[in-house]
Amino acid sequence: MSLLIDTTGTPINGYAPDFELPGVDEEVHHLARYLEKFRAIAVIFMCNHCPYVQLYLNRMKELQADFQDRDVTLIGINANDANQHPDDSFENMKIFAANNQLNFPYIRDVAQDVAESFGASKTPEVFLLDQDGRLRYKGLIDDNADDPGAVQVSYLRSAIDQLLNSQPVEPSTTEAIGCSVKWRA
Repeated sequence: MSLLIDTTGTPINGYAPDFELPGVDEEVHHLARYLEKFRAIAVIFMCNHCPYVQLYLNRMKELQADFQDRDVTLIGINANDANQHPDDSFENMKIFAANNQLNFPYIRDVAQDVAESFGASKTPEVFLLDQDGRLRYKGLIDDNADDPGAVQVSYLRSAIDQLLNSQPVEPSTTEAIGCSVKWRA
């Protein structure tokens, strides 16, 4: 008898896939360059239209502001198929980033191969990488999408703190909630 193992995406402690993707800032974003500069990188698969992303947007900006002086960055990646969801087109990403005054890079995975390599399935879904590019945490930002004031566990904040303090990240996975990634048909 064999046990089935989920082999989709990057496993905890596995190396994240490198990427070179265009950002709303008209720059090309390379994961390798971020790994040279930051001790922790929170890759967050997100999009423009998802109500869960909108609920979490201010918290993501707060996390970026709170950790930017500690060699940490968030990177938002939109992998949704813009043919099915025109709201998620690259042009609309630029408008979304400006209107919401994003304080972290927002980049486009039009081919969806980065999202597939990471194993992203929801928006928002976090993949926290250490400076070596290893995945140390994946899942939720915190335990209450609806009410920031009622959050009991800030999973991402805690994971970043543990990583910066050279501690094992516990828990290393949580089940992300949100909208599904809109894969090409």
